[in-house]
Amino acid sequence: MKADFPVSTTTATELLRVDGIAKRFGEFSALSGIDLTVRKGEFLCLLGPSGCGKTTLLRIIAGLEVPTAGSLQLNQRDVTRLPPSERDYGIVFQSYALFPNLNVADNIAYGLKGRREDKLRRVNELLDLIGLAGIDAKFPAQLSGGQQQRVALARALATSPGLLLLDEPLSALDARVREHLRREIKALQQKLGVTTIMVTHDQEEALTMADRIVVMNHGVIEQVGTPEEIYAQPASRFVADFVGQSNWIDATFSAEAGVQVNQLGIALQTLPALAVGQRELSLFIRPEDIELHAHWEGGAMGEANTALGDIEKIELLGGFYRLGINVPLWGNLRLNVDVSRSTYQRMRLSPERRVPLTLPADKLRAFSKADAAFGAKALA
Repeated sequence: MKADFPVSTTTATELLRVDGIAKRFGEFSALSGIDLTVRKGEFLCLLGPSGCGKTTLLRIIAGLEVPTAGSLQLNQRDVTRLPPSERDYGIVFQSYALFPNLNVADNIAYGLKGRREDKLRRVNELLDLIGLAGIDAKFPAQLSGGQQQRVALARALATSPGLLLLDEPLSALDARVREHLRREIKALQQKLGVTTIMVTHDQEEALTMADRIVVMNHGVIEQVGTPEEIYAQPASRFVADFVGQSNWIDATFSAEAGVQVNQLGIALQTLPALAVGQRELSLFIRPEDIELHAHWEGGAMGEANTALGDIEKIELLGGFYRLGINVPLWGNLRLNVDVSRSTYQRMRLSPERRVPLTLPADKLRAFSKADAAFGAKALA
């Protein structure tokens, strides 16, 4: 007997499988060949700049957009063409989307079925859960932005969905409220164990909240990984530049001379694959990974990736200082170096001071300077 829908290829640990999803709006391609699996109980962030396709992907998962190609498997059944009402999810929008003419209790209970007493019991449970007990009779206009967002979250969780979708839920809030709420949302997600997909353009939100991050750009996935993998081991130049602060160093590579900066050798823990002739590279390193030394420790300049640099600019950024350092030996290369307040004070750093610095070989990654010619993936 033929099944009503294709046999699922999802495993027991997968809640959602996205296979080859594409979406076109006329001549514009919003998504192209998206493959992704979401594990049960995980917090997944879709991260990328405006227009990268992350919200379109979320809307396709929710059934609010129909894909041009590809399929979706949710909880071991094909939901590609099913309407939103037949998919097991709750959703929170950036604008909260609360009904202004309904009080908090009625907003939360909107999707619930059954006896009024059971609905009221569920509403009170959720209000306790989000820390807003006692506001059930208030209307949305009487609540702060943070309170409205919590009520929207409670409404999304009211039916105990298997999947929670969050579309930039914190972007309309001020920085302090946003930081507080992201901790609360993450703690709540862990407590309930609900599988969650959140769209955000804020890298800090993604790094602090997600179990895994999906970095998107121009309708494709650049990298999927844990926050640590995305930050420390970016798979493409776009990821390295979009997530966190970065230094880029022009370099050359050849089988004969290896990697060079201003015709001086630079060591990498993992060398790029050897190539015929010479290849232009960009070396990448985070500002906090560059090491400063109180004194020159001997040896020739340039050895062990070490050179003298002149401090040209100092910025205090709360818990750390960012130094702008010029390195004459490497062709007047300008680097940003982040140091803790204690290191700054201990080394007595100041403008116009000359300091030795090292680019640790294990922290340097090599990318092709011309992504279009050599591909965007890291070479090291």
